[in-house]
Amino acid sequence: MGHDFELRKDVELAATPEQVWEAISTGPGIDSWFMGRSEVEPGEGGLTRLTMAGHVEEATITAWEPGRRLADRTEPAPDGTFMAVEYLIEGRDQGGTTLRLVQSGVLGDDWEAEYEAMAVGWDMYLGTLAAYLAHFPGRAATPVWAFRSGVGGADRVWAAVAGALGVAGPIAEGERARFTVDGLPPVEGVVDLAGLPTYVGVRTADALYRFLYSGAERGDALVLGHHVFAAGQDPARAERAWQGWLTALPVG
Repeated sequence: MGHDFELRKDVELAATPEQVWEAISTGPGIDSWFMGRSEVEPGEGGLTRLTMAGHVEEATITAWEPGRRLADRTEPAPDGTFMAVEYLIEGRDQGGTTLRLVQSGVLGDDWEAEYEAMAVGWDMYLGTLAAYLAHFPGRAATPVWAFRSGVGGADRVWAAVAGALGVAGPIAEGERARFTVDGLPPVEGVVDLAGLPTYVGVRTADALYRFLYSGAERGDALVLGHHVFAAGQDPARAERAWQGWLTALPVG
């Protein structure tokens, strides 16, 4: 039986309402902070498409008010489940912008775990949006994705990730990270998100690296969703390199 839900999140952003609108309403903007690869047909009635791991999810835009409000909604599945997302943009007199997110719809039988995963996931993605607008405004990222299931639980996976990132001791915001990925330039940055046991982020001069653990109840998987702003990227090559890094991670 389906379960109605509503999830609300606010984030303060060091950006103008116009910059925030560009980040949430265009494919290149969304690719710079959210999962997968996105396409947007602008205007009410247009479609948004999110592609990840070969799966495409479409939603219809139900509100299109540039600089103020954007909303979309998926078609109901045979079991009645659907998702609706609304963004509300509000400029602040002292500068910056408040973005309010409302996600609602109907979840399936495992609604409690799904709701919790979305709530924590949005913390990471909105934190990434804030980092994007603060450090890479006006630039578009190449999204890089990799996935590995059966990683052996949160404690094991984060100990392995800390070791691979060159972080001594527990992962915490502000810690320096230095590591290599075969076939790619060396990486040096700072941990800018530490939402353990679910996610970790590293910011460098030209990228936002994101590591997300799904939890044992949702596949015991580690997902990499990076946003690389350096010019001349080869997405297929980068994903092969990161998949190799993930496969070699000493977990499971």
